[in-house]
Amino acid sequence: MISTYPMVSGKYLVNGEWNDIKETADVVNPANTSEVVGQVAICSKEIVHESIAAAEKAYETWSRSDVKDRAARMNAAAEELAKIIEENVTLFVRENGKTLVEAKKDLLRCVDVMKGGAAELLNWWKPETLPGSQKVQVRRRARGVTAVITPWNSPMILTFKRVIPAVLTGNTVVVKPATNCPLTIMTCLKVVADHFPPGVINIVTGSGKVIGDTLCSDSRVRTVAFVGSTETGKEIMKKSAGNLQKVYMELGGNDPAIILEDAYLDDAAIKRLKMGILRAAGQVCSAIKRVYVHESRYDEVVTKLTKEFERVVVGDSIQPDVTMGPLNNKAQFDYVSGLIERTAKSGANVMTAGIQLNPETWNQGYYMLPSIVTGVDQQSEVVRVEQFGPVIPILPFSNVDEAVKFANDSEFGLRASVWTENEELALELADRLEAGAVFHNTHTVFSDLALDFPGLKESGVSRETRHCGLEFFADSYGFAD
Repeated sequence: MISTYPMVSGKYLVNGEWNDIKETADVVNPANTSEVVGQVAICSKEIVHESIAAAEKAYETWSRSDVKDRAARMNAAAEELAKIIEENVTLFVRENGKTLVEAKKDLLRCVDVMKGGAAELLNWWKPETLPGSQKVQVRRRARGVTAVITPWNSPMILTFKRVIPAVLTGNTVVVKPATNCPLTIMTCLKVVADHFPPGVINIVTGSGKVIGDTLCSDSRVRTVAFVGSTETGKEIMKKSAGNLQKVYMELGGNDPAIILEDAYLDDAAIKRLKMGILRAAGQVCSAIKRVYVHESRYDEVVTKLTKEFERVVVGDSIQPDVTMGPLNNKAQFDYVSGLIERTAKSGANVMTAGIQLNPETWNQGYYMLPSIVTGVDQQSEVVRVEQFGPVIPILPFSNVDEAVKFANDSEFGLRASVWTENEELALELADRLEAGAVFHNTHTVFSDLALDFPGLKESGVSRETRHCGLEFFADSYGFAD
C-alpha cells in the first residue's frame, strides 16, 4: 500500500522551490514494512551545492533583518503549524513508530520551540553594557549558512531545536533529515519556510555521507549542528576542521540510573523508571541504558520492574492501546536482536516481558518485547554499549563510591539519574557524576524547552544551556568607545 504526501514526498527544497528528482527511495512503515509511506529524494552533491548557494544568497539580506520581524514571522508560522498538528500525528507514527501519545507530544513541542524562541530573541538580542571604566557593549550577529543534520529516532524536536534558533538569529539553513523518517519534518518545515524569504530554509535528503561530507567541506557553511552517533560525529569533526566550522554535536549516550538504599520505589516511581528506559522503545540518546541498584534493594527492583514491563503492550502505534511501538528500521532491529542473542549466549539471564497486541502480524514489523538483563558485570557488552532499544541491564553495587565508579566507567556522559530520598546526597553525587545533566528520582527531558545541557566526553560538543539555543547560533562581539 502506497500513501504519498504530494507536497514533499520525493522532493527537496532549494530557494523556496520544491523540486522533483528521479532518484528516490521508499520510506516504509516500521510497523508494517510492506507499507510505503512515501518517498525520499536522493540528492547529489550538485544539489547540495545549490542549496548552500541559495542559503548564502539569502543570508545577505536575512542576516540584516530586524529581530522584531524575525520574531513576528516565527510566531505566525507557529500559529499555522499548530493548525496541522493533528492531521500529521498519524504520518509521524507511520514513518517513525512512536506511539500516538509520543508523536503528538513531539509535534506540539515543535510549536513551543518556535514560540519560546521568538519570545526569548527579543530580550536576548538586546546589546548588553558591561560594567567598567570603558563603555563596552556586547552585541550579537548571525554567523552565516548553517547545516542542520538530524537523526531518525526523535527527528521532529531535534530538528526544530536547531533550525528555529538558527533562523531567529539571522542565519540561513540547509537541513538534512534522516532518510528513514523525513516526511513529517519536511511537511512541518514547509509551513515554517513559507513564512520566510526563499533560501532561508532549504532541505536536502539522501545519503548521509554524500550530503554530510559536502556540507562539512564547504567553506560557505559556517556552522554545523549535528545530532546522531558518536562515530559519525567524529567524522564530521574531521571534515569541519578544514574550514574551522563551529560545531554543535549531541551524540550517543549510555545513561546510568543509580538507585540508592533509601530510594522510595512506589508504583509511580517504578513507572518513571520504566519510562526512562522504554520511551520511544529505548531509541533515545538520553534514555536509561544501565541501572545500578544497592544490593539490599536489588531483588525488589528486578521484581517490580519486571512486573511493570509485563504491562507493556507492543504493536502498531496507530492502535491506541499500544504503549510501545516497533523499532524504527531494520538495521537497528538487527543490532538489538543480535545484542540480546549474544548476551543470552554469554550466560546472562535475559527476561523478556510484555504483551504482543497482534501476534498474527508480529513478524510484519520491527517489533520487539522489552527485556531485563541480570547476571552481567561492568565489562559485559550489554553494559558497555548504547543499546538503543528496549533492553536494560540491572547490576548491584555495595556502596556509593562503587556506584559512582561504575556510572562514570564509560566513554559517554550524556545524562544520569540518582534515586534517593536524601536530596543533599543526590546533589553530592551529581557533582561527582560525569554527565551533562543529572536528574533526581526521575530520568526524563527538561520540560522547559529554553533549557538544554549537552553531554560530556563522547556524548557531545559545545554548550547550549539557556535562551532556547540562540547563543550557539550567533556570534557575540564587543563595541567600545
